[in-house]
Amino acid sequence: MTVNTASPVLVVGSVALDSVETPFGRADDVLGGSGTFFSSAASHFAPVQLVGVVGDDYPVEKLAVLTERGVDLSGVEQTAGSSFRWRGRYRHDLNAAETLETHLGVFSHFAPKIPEKFRRAPFVFLANIDPRLQLQVLEQVEKPRLVACDTMNFWIESRRPELLELLKHVDLITLNDGEARQLTEHTNLVHAARWILDRGPRHVLIKKGEHGAFMFTKDSVFFAPAYPLESVFDPTGAGDSFAGGFIGHLAATGDLSDRGMRRAVVVGSAMGSFAVEKFSNTRLLEITRADIDARVQEFRQLVAFDADMSA
Repeated sequence: MTVNTASPVLVVGSVALDSVETPFGRADDVLGGSGTFFSSAASHFAPVQLVGVVGDDYPVEKLAVLTERGVDLSGVEQTAGSSFRWRGRYRHDLNAAETLETHLGVFSHFAPKIPEKFRRAPFVFLANIDPRLQLQVLEQVEKPRLVACDTMNFWIESRRPELLELLKHVDLITLNDGEARQLTEHTNLVHAARWILDRGPRHVLIKKGEHGAFMFTKDSVFFAPAYPLESVFDPTGAGDSFAGGFIGHLAATGDLSDRGMRRAVVVGSAMGSFAVEKFSNTRLLEITRADIDARVQEFRQLVAFDADMSA
């Protein structure tokens, strides 16, 4: 399995500049955005095609690190105006970000234009953007093998009809436990997952932050624990990094069986754990495939046990 033989992955999402403060330090105007984190993780496994928008004030030279990793940025449009910037703070509860400032800039007028050479990508990830735009992307792609999407509480509240329409057209949705409860109005996550499955997706990935992630299908439930890290510097982008590892692994193996999907969840969890070890996408760009393989094996040891009850 090599990156050269993997299927390409198309991701449509935000390319931003983040300023983040945590109990362990701060970083200003660093690479951020759902598309950026996803690409940083997925590029370890497969060629990535990124579609997004930045303003004419964006330091595009900062994106060179993604190009070096084989991410095709020809779908990232630079237009007149200010770039998407987010400033946030994490206190001792690193599962909850406090948003201090959000400046959407040109991202508020984002209308995804999928380049012709991107339209036949077998794997498509619709990152956290307006579901109306996610639907527009699906009108431009040609028979992808797997379409996955992300969402957030703002879209669940403000674009619910469009989000429900989107569910009819995707194979997989990833969301956190609070979003799953908000979308379905079920407090029990098993009931919430069944509600979503009944509306279209074949897989539902529910993330629980430091408590791991569930993958539901109509016939099975799979759980992967979170990696027990000694230090977490910056949780920003962990969910998008999870998705990048998950989809990137599927694109690399082509294995969409239940076994293949379960392994992809573990790979995604591994990538999410790397992402939080340093600010921005720094750690994701440092690690090697050997580092990833070693951590996946450590995940396996986390859940290994002897099922012999006679001992």
